[in-house]
Amino acid sequence: MEVYNKVQQYLKKNNKTWLITGVAGFIGSNLLEKLLILDQRVIGLDNFETGYQENINQAIATANETNSKNLSNNFKLIKGDIRSFDDCKKIFKDNVDYVLHQAALGSVPRSIKDPVNTNNVNVNGFLNILHASKYAKVKKLVYASSSSVYGDSSELPKTEHKVGNLLSPYAVSKSVNELYARVYSKNYNFKTIGLRYFNIFGKRQDPNGVYAAVIPKWILNIKKKKEIKIYGDGETSRDFCYIENAIQANLIAALCDDEVAINQVYNIGLNQSTTLNELYLTIHDSLSKKLSYISKIRPSYCDFREGDIRHSIANIDKAQKLLGYKPEFKINDGIELTVDWFVNNYD
Repeated sequence: MEVYNKVQQYLKKNNKTWLITGVAGFIGSNLLEKLLILDQRVIGLDNFETGYQENINQAIATANETNSKNLSNNFKLIKGDIRSFDDCKKIFKDNVDYVLHQAALGSVPRSIKDPVNTNNVNVNGFLNILHASKYAKVKKLVYASSSSVYGDSSELPKTEHKVGNLLSPYAVSKSVNELYARVYSKNYNFKTIGLRYFNIFGKRQDPNGVYAAVIPKWILNIKKKKEIKIYGDGETSRDFCYIENAIQANLIAALCDDEVAINQVYNIGLNQSTTLNELYLTIHDSLSKKLSYISKIRPSYCDFREGDIRHSIANIDKAQKLLGYKPEFKINDGIELTVDWFVNNYD
């Protein structure tokens, strides 16, 4: 049986307590949904600066529908801020087994505009959660890192041991997270695993705002016949990875008991490169199958964004070998599911 299937079967029979930071966000709410489906107890922390109560409501509703029972009592929401160490300590009054740290201020452009706030949330906040988790003696902390740590490295695909010069405050913050995790493993024998996400996308990803991710933003813009803007010539490429693959990575990392695999960082992607031009066509074609009024519009091109890297694709050999990571959803599958969700949930 594959590792992920084993993990899910184990959790269905064994109730654990999980802390999800950033639970009202895109990835956090999807993790909440999955854990509730698996009959786990979940504590969620969020300050609602970038997350939404509706994400939590939808996650609980979907879990209830899937399990045909009310799972609300399995979830406890704490409104708090990871920048406050007192808030972080309070979370651990309950005996937490595993921490899934997703809370962060994302976006390279946002970090360039406001590096101080990015550092306060992503570095100071991370250290608070890390230290409080160590103090509470949780079994393991799994945290969200980022492919941005590869900086200007020209190597393709990206392998974990080769990074370049960092290009943004956001990248610096995620790199510092990895350094702190490594130091805590050496000095305190505390167990962590870092996941370098490569462009995660899926349902409940915020399509609005200046720093909205490209996939939900384009889905809504095409649906509403608004302009599609591509930075550069459209040949910039990324490894777009559907949310279910990221959920798998978090759960198998948390339950991993192989000492060789623990206290390391892993690429979480598909090992598949997609250009922005290809992405636009994939989203457009998917939408046109569902909405008859969708007509082909030519995207407009503008200058490259500061801090962006040209190409990014994940080498996932290490995650496959040491964690048993096996992404089940390719980009076309993920786009179809994501488009479906946005069509049904946004006017």
